[in-house]
Amino acid sequence: MNDQNAADFPTYLNEVADRVTVALDRLIPPAEGPEAQLMRAMRYASLATGKRLRPFFVIAFGELFGAPEKSLLRTAAALECIHTYSLIHDDLPCMDDDDLRRGQPTVHKRFDEATAVLAGDALLTLAFEILSHPDTHQDGSVRCKLIEKLSRASGAQGMVGGQMIDMLAGDVRQDLNSITRMQRLKTGALIAYAGEAACILGGASDQQRSAVTGFTHDLGLAYQIADDLLDVEGNEAELGKGVGKDADAGKANFVTLLGKDGARQRVEMLAEQAKEHLAIFRNRAHLLLQSVDFVLQRRH
Repeated sequence: MNDQNAADFPTYLNEVADRVTVALDRLIPPAEGPEAQLMRAMRYASLATGKRLRPFFVIAFGELFGAPEKSLLRTAAALECIHTYSLIHDDLPCMDDDDLRRGQPTVHKRFDEATAVLAGDALLTLAFEILSHPDTHQDGSVRCKLIEKLSRASGAQGMVGGQMIDMLAGDVRQDLNSITRMQRLKTGALIAYAGEAACILGGASDQQRSAVTGFTHDLGLAYQIADDLLDVEGNEAELGKGVGKDADAGKANFVTLLGKDGARQRVEMLAEQAKEHLAIFRNRAHLLLQSVDFVLQRRH
């Protein structure tokens, strides 16, 4: 990988995305046998062009702590499997009912609903198969810790719990605290796991873990608020997915509660806090600091 002080963020992010895509291509079974359609759907969703931001945080933080490169890449690939499964299921008619994802038809549109459900299920379980393999780390206790933390981040007390709250949005109180909690679970939990996994693999100190946790929590929330702004201000062609979904569904989000100016101010505040958490790493966190600016400026 490039030295973090010498590389620019877009180049580094694209490099991570390419390496994770290659890893996923090797880890997802080829489309063979009677179940070939399942594998085709898994590959269709996972190998599509994406930012791979969560894998970026696994690798970028892991490099700060000198974690083994192979361990980081496999953990990043497992996390991307979880993220992709969540997108497949989120897009289903029984949830957000979306037709476009990452610039291409959603899995249930390209294949069918049953295949989409099963492809998501298969990617979910593949993530834990990857983490449990000795190639991820020679120490079984480290592998178990990675699995434990990802299970929590992706389950009822994490991403899936946040999605449930989102699905009930029309029936529950929608104030700023409720929306913040929902998004910390739905979006923030996997971003937080990315940093946590890097700390586990790199043997980070308590002080370093605290800094990483603070950074990922603030950046995860900033990312979601920026996403809410894009849902209002962006366009489908640029984003590669539908826009105006929350407004159409009558859901509250950070923009409806704070207004566009208030939401932008909140993003900027969270971004500044995220950068402050990185101060203990001094200039070694150059690319991670750039990732904050990426969240502030992104248009897709």
